[in-house]
Amino acid sequence: MSITFAKKLAAIPGYTAGTPAGKAPEAIAGSEIAQLASNESPWGPHPAVAEAIARAAAAANRYPDPAATLLRRRIAERHEVEPATVALANGSCEILLAAALALGEPGAEIVYAWPSFSIYPYLAPLSGAREIRVPLAEGEVHDLEAMLAEVTAATQLVIVCNPNNPTSTHLPAARIAEFCARVPDHVTVLVDEAYVEFQLDDDPEATVDLRREFPNLVLLRTFSKVYGLAGLRIGYALCSPKFRAAVDAVRQPFSVNAIAQSAAAEAIRHSDDVATRVERNIIERVTVEEGLRELGLETANSQANFSWVALGDRDEAAIVAALAEDGIIVRPGSVLGGPGRIRVSYGTPEQNRRFLQALQPLL
Repeated sequence: MSITFAKKLAAIPGYTAGTPAGKAPEAIAGSEIAQLASNESPWGPHPAVAEAIARAAAAANRYPDPAATLLRRRIAERHEVEPATVALANGSCEILLAAALALGEPGAEIVYAWPSFSIYPYLAPLSGAREIRVPLAEGEVHDLEAMLAEVTAATQLVIVCNPNNPTSTHLPAARIAEFCARVPDHVTVLVDEAYVEFQLDDDPEATVDLRREFPNLVLLRTFSKVYGLAGLRIGYALCSPKFRAAVDAVRQPFSVNAIAQSAAAEAIRHSDDVATRVERNIIERVTVEEGLRELGLETANSQANFSWVALGDRDEAAIVAALAEDGIIVRPGSVLGGPGRIRVSYGTPEQNRRFLQALQPLL
């Protein structure tokens, strides 16, 4: 008799990484490859963060603080909340997966927009809940009215990715507040804000203020993007103590390693560095978006560190492959729920120039 595995594995889509085939991240760094597929920061961590990483590495023979006391306190101070309302995880994906396990079960429902973050389709198969995908509205933004229409007594979790990945669009905090006010109290509203620092609609703290009004609101954030720590995998949620306890209950202990804790605890102290990174990103966003329009291509209104580019009737796979031949790696839209498009992260000025230059003859 052969080994059999759980049927739910067949429903899990699998993740397609943006790293070039056969290339480890360290092989890309410093090479001529323009890695514009994974929404990473093209700039490494702050020098003080690199020093914190080195210090923490010297004690790698010891287990990390399971409560991440220092990091949780600094996040709480940064957002003017209580440490008990901060949940930490091995990347924000871990909180999403843990939320599905803690809230979802057969008979429950999970509502999210589509296309959106590619980890969301994992949540229903893992938890046994039923997923409900709601198409985006015109302009590639979340259709909050349509999402509200899908909420029932069985709904346990509603996810709003804001700014949305892969479409780069953003809804102001006032729209999120209106939405939360109409969602029943039994539903957890999880707003995934991995790219919130890059948007220009609101102060990034605007949604943090909403948590005082809506206890069922969870804000998900990460150190992977604007802080340049994608390789260390660390994210966090601002949430109720009950939500934090629930996600902690279904995860392994020591899920956030000591080096990641030390790096993030130092990174969050450098708000001036974050402001500089955001400013540099906006400059590159304007450059890339204007360059794409000059090439006759339409993009969604980006409020993130990437563009969502409509190719019209052009061959998506051929364009992605041709760019790769030039050492420029972008993400095909077909694997992100948007065939006929590409998602391109903003790199350095030189990488962005190369991308636009290489794209022109392909059109």
